[in-house]
Amino acid sequence: MKIVDAQVHIWAADTPARPWPGRGAPAHREPLGKDELLGAMDQAGVARAILVPPSWEGDRNDLSIAAARAHPDRFAVMGRFNPDQPDAREVLAGWRRQPGMLGMRFTFHTPILRQPLLDGAFDWVWSACEREGIPIMALFHHEYLRLLDGIAERHLGLRLVLDHLGLKSGHDVDEALNFATLDQVLVLARRPNIAVKTSALPCYTRDRYPFRALHEPLRRVVDAFGPARSFWGSDYSRLPCSYRESIDFFGAALPGLSDADRASIMGRGISGWLGWTD
Repeated sequence: MKIVDAQVHIWAADTPARPWPGRGAPAHREPLGKDELLGAMDQAGVARAILVPPSWEGDRNDLSIAAARAHPDRFAVMGRFNPDQPDAREVLAGWRRQPGMLGMRFTFHTPILRQPLLDGAFDWVWSACEREGIPIMALFHHEYLRLLDGIAERHLGLRLVLDHLGLKSGHDVDEALNFATLDQVLVLARRPNIAVKTSALPCYTRDRYPFRALHEPLRRVVDAFGPARSFWGSDYSRLPCSYRESIDFFGAALPGLSDADRASIMGRGISGWLGWTD
């Protein structure tokens, strides 16, 4: 089974030559580069990873594109895009011509990041991405899933992936209430152009490996969306467990799956959804 990680960040240090815009630096670890990530992937048995540039570096994709150019058989990119940049329409038209670039990833989980969405700055982007065949990954919290539902309804040819099941992170998050919102996610399964990343799930529970508290919610998600639209991802840099444990707990949570269904969840599904089939 070829395991494909649906989300990993790599990033560099905040320096005068390459400054961060100040959107909230990760407190959990030092920068993560492609070579360190490749070593971790090899040890855990992960064949490929989709690189998702983190929000704290701003709307830049240089490190991820460089990694995909150097290792096209191991990395591809869902890049960040600023719809307000002066040449935004020209950039979007040539998006898939960038090395390793599969699509776009947007984060709407904080008031600052969400405001352009609410202001309508992204309205033209959905139509353009649908026309150009550019898939989207997006992080919405449950209060705003109606917006994702509306985008999917208006743009039937646009492939959308909801990140992290729309869950909230942080020490002050009520875990039971967080997972109680899952019903709002499951409703989205009626939209055939919406898939979900069951990614970073160990980060959303105080339980420990094998994360039995996550088993029932995960089964509900896979039952609703099916294995072809439920994608495993680690979000490796912030895992509270080992890389391998983030993979193995899916086997414990989802016993009885066919080999084909398991292969779909663990890599084949996301590869087909994004067109990374080489």
